[in-house]
Amino acid sequence: MVQMKFQIFIQKHNNQITLASAILIITGYLSKFLFANDLGFNVILATASVIAAVPIMIHAYQSLRAKVISIELLVSIAVIGAFIIGEFNESAIVTFLFQFGGYLEQRTLTKTRQSIKSLTEMAPSTAVLVNADGTTSKIDVDDVAENDVVLVKTGASVPVDGEVIDGHGYTDESVITGESKAISKQVNDNVFSGTIVSDGFLKVKATKVGDDTTFAKIIDLVEEAEDTKSHAEKFIDRFAKYYTPAVLIIALIVFVITRDFKLAITVLVLGCPGALVIGAPVSNVAGIGNGAKRGILVKGGEAMDSFAKIDTFMFDKTGTLTTGKTSVTEVNQYNNDVKTSISYAAKIESLSDHPLGRAIVNYANQQKISFSDYSVDNNQAIKGQGINATVDGHHLLLGNKKMMDQNSIKLSTAQANDLTQLQKKGSSNVIVAIDHQIVLIIGIADVIRPEVADKLRELRNHGAKHLIMLTGDNQATATYVGNQVGIDTVYAELMPEQKLELVKEYQSQGNRVAFVGDGINDSPSIATADIGIAMGSGTDVAIETSDIVLMKSNFNSLVHAYGLAKKTVLNTKENITIAIGVVAFLLFGLVAGFIYMASGMFVHEASILIVIFNAMRLIAYGNDRNSAKHHSLNTEFAK
Repeated sequence: MVQMKFQIFIQKHNNQITLASAILIITGYLSKFLFANDLGFNVILATASVIAAVPIMIHAYQSLRAKVISIELLVSIAVIGAFIIGEFNESAIVTFLFQFGGYLEQRTLTKTRQSIKSLTEMAPSTAVLVNADGTTSKIDVDDVAENDVVLVKTGASVPVDGEVIDGHGYTDESVITGESKAISKQVNDNVFSGTIVSDGFLKVKATKVGDDTTFAKIIDLVEEAEDTKSHAEKFIDRFAKYYTPAVLIIALIVFVITRDFKLAITVLVLGCPGALVIGAPVSNVAGIGNGAKRGILVKGGEAMDSFAKIDTFMFDKTGTLTTGKTSVTEVNQYNNDVKTSISYAAKIESLSDHPLGRAIVNYANQQKISFSDYSVDNNQAIKGQGINATVDGHHLLLGNKKMMDQNSIKLSTAQANDLTQLQKKGSSNVIVAIDHQIVLIIGIADVIRPEVADKLRELRNHGAKHLIMLTGDNQATATYVGNQVGIDTVYAELMPEQKLELVKEYQSQGNRVAFVGDGINDSPSIATADIGIAMGSGTDVAIETSDIVLMKSNFNSLVHAYGLAKKTVLNTKENITIAIGVVAFLLFGLVAGFIYMASGMFVHEASILIVIFNAMRLIAYGNDRNSAKHHSLNTEFAK
C-alpha cells in the first residue's frame, strides 16, 4: 500500500522532479566553475541523478513485473553503472534528458490528439426535458429515454438523436460531418446528438439516446482507432521485443571483450530504441485526428495502411456517384408559354405519389412557378402509360410515348430526336400534351454529383489505377453516368451478390480494392473489399461494416482521405528512417570517439522529438491549396 502511494506521488509530481533535477545540475556546475568546489559538484549531481532516476526505475520495475525489458531498464542500468565508475555528471545529464524528453514527448503527443479530444468535450452532459404538462426540467443526459421530448434553444447542444416535432432552427453539424455550414431544421427533420442549434429552437423526440447516438459511436470509433495498430507498428513491436534484450547482451559482450565498463554503459544508453518505438504510433494518431476533424472516420492504423495501398476503386452509382434524389434534368419546350405548361403538369402531378411526379412538382417549386390555383377534373391514371386529366378547362396527357400513340398524337422529327437523346442519357421521360399538342418533353434522372468528375481525376493523380462502377440500374443510365464522370469500366443491372462476386474477382487478379457505397444495400461488398468506404450519413450499418466512414458524403472527403492515408504511411516511413539513421549515427560516433554517454543521450532524445514534430505536420494536412501537389510528389515513395 505504501509502495503504491509512493508510485502515485512520483507520477503526479514527475514534472516537478524534472525541474528539480535541472536546477540541481545548473547549481552543481556553478559550484564547480565559480567556486572550484569539486566535492559540492559531485554531491549535487549525484543528488540530481538519484532524484531523476527514481521515476525511471519505477517504470523499469513495473515493466519487469510484466516480463518486458523496457527502455527505462536500459537507462536504469546505465545510471547504476555511471555511479559505480563515479561519473555523476554523466548520470545526472542522462536521467535529466530522459525525463525532459518524456515531458516534451507527452506535450507534443497531447497536441496530436487535440482534435480527437475536442470531440469528447463536445458531448452534451444535460438535457431540457419537456414534461407531459408542457413544463420543462433540466436533467442529466443519461436520464433521457427513447421517445422523450427535449427542448433545444439557440446555442445549446442537441442531447439525443431524434426527430424534430416542433420549432424551426439552424444546426451546426460540423461535429458529425465536418461541414461548417448551418443546416435548416424543421418539423420531421432528423437531428444528431452533439450538434449545436445556432439559431431558433427545436423540440426533438428522442429516437436514440446515450451510447446509441451517432455522436457517441463516432467518439468510440475514433478512440478505438487510436489503439488499432498498423502493419508497421506491429512489426516494430515485434522488433523492439527482441531488440531491447539484444542491446543488453551486446553491452555485456562489449564489456567482456574490452573490459571497458564505461563503454559498455554507453552502448546501453545509445541503444535505446525510443524514436523507433514511437515513430509509427504518433504518425497514425496524427493522421486519424486530421481525418476526424474533417468528418472522416478511419478505423485505425491498419485501415490507414491498407487504404494507402489501394489501386482499384469500385463505386455504387445511386447515392454515391449520384445524389440519390430524382430530379428534373432537362426540359424541352415546344410552345411559347412554358410556365403555364409546367404549372398544369405540376398541378396534376401534385395529386400523385409517383417519384417522377414529385420531381416535376419540386422543379415547379424551385422555379417559383405557382400551380395551386388551378382546378383538376376527370383525373385518371392509366397503368403503364401516365395520367389523363382536365386542368382549368384544358385536356392534358402526361406520360410516355405509348400514351401519345394510344391517343393518336404524333411526335415531330425534332421531338422524336429529343426523346431519343434523353433515352440515351438513361433519363426517364414525361411527355406533356395540352389539347392534343405536345408542349413539353421532360427528362428526369438521378442527378450526378457535380464534383465527381474532377475528384475522380484527383484520385488517379494520387495513384488510383482502376475506377469501376457497379450498379443495379439499367445499362443505358449506367453507361451515360460512367461516361460523364470518367469511369473506366461499368457493370450494370447487378444484384448485390453479383457485386460481391466482382469484388472478389478483382481481388483474385491481385488488385487492392476499395468499395465505395452508401453502407446499407452494399454492406456485403463493403465488408469484403480490402477497404470498405461508406459515403453515408452515419448510419449504424455504415459505421459497423466499413473501414472508413465519410460523414460529409462527398468526394472531397474521399480524395482527402486517400491522400491522407498515403501521406500518413509516408510519414511513418520517414520516422522509421530517421530512427534507424540516428541509431547508426550514434554507433558510428561511439566507434569514432566523438559520441559519449551524455551527448548520445541528447541526440537520442532529440530524435524522439524530431519524429513527433514530423508526425505533427499531418495535423495541418489539407489546409493549404497546394496539398494536391505534395501528394503527387510523394505517391511513388508511399507505394
